[in-house]
Amino acid sequence: MPPRAIMFQGTGSSVGKSVLVAGLARALTRRGLRVRPFKPQNMSNNAAVTADGGEIGRAQALQARACGVALSVDMNPVLLKPQGMTGSQLVVRGQMRGQVRARDFQSFKRGLMSEVLDSFHTLAAQADIVLVEGAGSASEVNLRADDIANMGFAQAADIDVVLVGDIDRGGVIASLVGTDVVVAPDDARRIRGFIVNRMRGDPSLFAAGMEAIARRTGWQPVGLVPFLDRVRDLPAEDAADLAPGGRTAKGRVRIVVPCLPMIANFDDLDPLAAEDGVSLTMVPRGTVLPEADLIILPGAKATIADLAVLRQEGWDIDIQAHMRRGGHVLGICGGYQMLGRSIADPDGIEGPPCTVDGLGLLDVTTELGGSKRLEDVSGHLLPEGAALRGYEMHIGRTHGPDHDRRPLIDLGNRRDGAVSPSGRVWGTYVHGLLADGTARAALLARLGAQSHGCDHDRTVDAALDALADHLETHLDIDGLLRLARPVRPLSAAAQAACACTHN
Repeated sequence: MPPRAIMFQGTGSSVGKSVLVAGLARALTRRGLRVRPFKPQNMSNNAAVTADGGEIGRAQALQARACGVALSVDMNPVLLKPQGMTGSQLVVRGQMRGQVRARDFQSFKRGLMSEVLDSFHTLAAQADIVLVEGAGSASEVNLRADDIANMGFAQAADIDVVLVGDIDRGGVIASLVGTDVVVAPDDARRIRGFIVNRMRGDPSLFAAGMEAIARRTGWQPVGLVPFLDRVRDLPAEDAADLAPGGRTAKGRVRIVVPCLPMIANFDDLDPLAAEDGVSLTMVPRGTVLPEADLIILPGAKATIADLAVLRQEGWDIDIQAHMRRGGHVLGICGGYQMLGRSIADPDGIEGPPCTVDGLGLLDVTTELGGSKRLEDVSGHLLPEGAALRGYEMHIGRTHGPDHDRRPLIDLGNRRDGAVSPSGRVWGTYVHGLLADGTARAALLARLGAQSHGCDHDRTVDAALDALADHLETHLDIDGLLRLARPVRPLSAAAQAACACTHN
């Protein structure tokens, strides 16, 4: 049987496409199918390191996990990582290609279609079915020219579409039917089915709504999916999904996280949210940092810009008061860079070349530049010796006395991070440090807390299984499979274009 593919597009951003694809990937994998996730173009600062030495969006990493396969750069060939006033960092097939502004990208992206199609066919050759996720809204007709993310890709790959609407935000009938009205006729013909997501209350109350959408559009109703609370155990893709004010409020150990504009790889925080003894609070701008045992400065896609915002908010003063009260601070990646004495950007990676003062809580300095470090790592927390696994994803190198004398982590062939002389300020480049139960328990013990030892990976897998069960109940998955059409081989001209791109 030739491989098949089906694409899931949304009536808007954050309608639940990524989670639906992850749940379907797990459900179809459990049925014995070889499944691969694919997103032609993504925009996210939450990224993952792949087995082939690149990076992709975190949502595709979760979907690959649902399939039980290794991450590949082909699963998300174009990744845009917003970087403040400088536009976005452009990552193509896992590697940085430079920076682009939004307006420039609209014309630049036309040259990326051959690489996107090549990645898609590479995955299709390994699969029985490819689940393709669109980006943003299918009805953004102003961006349709040279589109590689939604209908442009569907037309180029000759695959059909299931449209997803979110009933929880209201207006779902208008958003689904309206999409059929505004998209071009050739694009509208590609939409074969629809899903209404995040229903709360009695599903029978929307039966007439499902019928109305089907009657007005001619699309197949694939399912009405009730809201599932277990989805909270899955990592969020976008910073907009983070809940300001708090994610848990149940433990005596108080951890607060200032929400900065370019926050990145914030799923580092998820394992703490699952700890019974921890109260984790996400602090929005305009709010004073509350008293806490630990302040975490997470990753940042634009460290210098986020550091400036931190000072504008007065959070640097709050952190100084926190230190005077005997509190602890952990900085991860960009947050680690902020903790040092200075950050230099001589090549203008994040904006005009400059050097800025850091918070001065660690005796280290950072210089941005050089090649991006993208790799999985393993080692031990110092001095406890607790084993850990994680990954590095950063541009820049950090050095200084606190790193040389008191590194935080032993990675075997080198040391990472730094600890202040007081032992209360910790910095590291290792993402995923808190996901490892032994390392997380050791760090919580420094705060006088005991970890209840939950296995974060097991929690995520259990949530994926629960989601798959949920979708088996509420979606017509057999009908969905019938909508998936065989993948058409690349034409000779397309193959030649792909070969030229590689060369």
